[in-house]
Amino acid sequence: MTSKTIVIIAGEASGDLLGAGLMTALLERDPNLQFEGIGGPAMEALGFNSLVPMERLSVMGLVEVLGRLPELLFLRRRLIKKYQATPPLAMIGIDAPDFNLGLEARLKQAGIPTVHYVSPSVWAWREDRVFTVAKACHHVLALLPFEIPYYRQHDIPATFVGHRLADELPGEWHQAGAQTQLGLKVDAPVLALLPGSRAMEVKQLASQFIDTALRLQDSYPQLQVVLAAANQARYKELQNLVATRTKADTIMIVLHQTRAALAAADAVLVASGTATLETMLFSRPMLVCYRLSPISYRLFKRKLQVPYVSL
Repeated sequence: MTSKTIVIIAGEASGDLLGAGLMTALLERDPNLQFEGIGGPAMEALGFNSLVPMERLSVMGLVEVLGRLPELLFLRRRLIKKYQATPPLAMIGIDAPDFNLGLEARLKQAGIPTVHYVSPSVWAWREDRVFTVAKACHHVLALLPFEIPYYRQHDIPATFVGHRLADELPGEWHQAGAQTQLGLKVDAPVLALLPGSRAMEVKQLASQFIDTALRLQDSYPQLQVVLAAANQARYKELQNLVATRTKADTIMIVLHQTRAALAAADAVLVASGTATLETMLFSRPMLVCYRLSPISYRLFKRKLQVPYVSL
């Protein structure tokens, strides 16, 4: 590792997108910077060295994480040991607060500058995490403007940076053009299904999304359905799920064409997450869903401070 190395830890597709944008901006300032840690294909396309597959960090829920806890703790200890021994220029954790804040805290103690990109939703649930944030990082990069006064109240340096999607979308997308690009009829309604990028999300939500769409087609035979896969692994899983349905040929599955699906859609059924922001930027009406184990749901509900599961 050189003195020009910045460590970035991203745990899912949305973090990979943000990480790639951050790398691009930093490389414009200093082309000699190097990046390593955990990231996905967008970051790797810019020369990022991912030590393990990003999917290793992609887990949600309280009960759901228990089966992965030994693996995650081992990975975090490994990263702490590595970067304490060979300190990077800085460490940036992108979202994934339950993994990243512990890592950031240990590296901060070792004198390494630490930044947390994407404020944990401390204003929505588990507000006590703000004290963990204060101990873990030197600076917070927040996506939402109202988060800055909140952090100022707790004497935590924070900067509002917005979301790069707001700069990109909707761009040049037009509904009729997107429908034509996907091979859809331009004179029939389109429903887009976005069941998430995590394996667990697809497992919990995709079957319900597909069955809901098929029931809607029973009532509205002209309805066209586009099921968007976030990556190759999700594409294969969705193919297998759709293949078990009797009307499998009425659902179009697309890979790496989420934005085309959103542009083509008249309405969207979407998993809670960054995809809701994308859907909003396309000005499409949406129904936002999420599903947890019964125990995780009860535990989350007790700590929630807002009545919504999305932005």
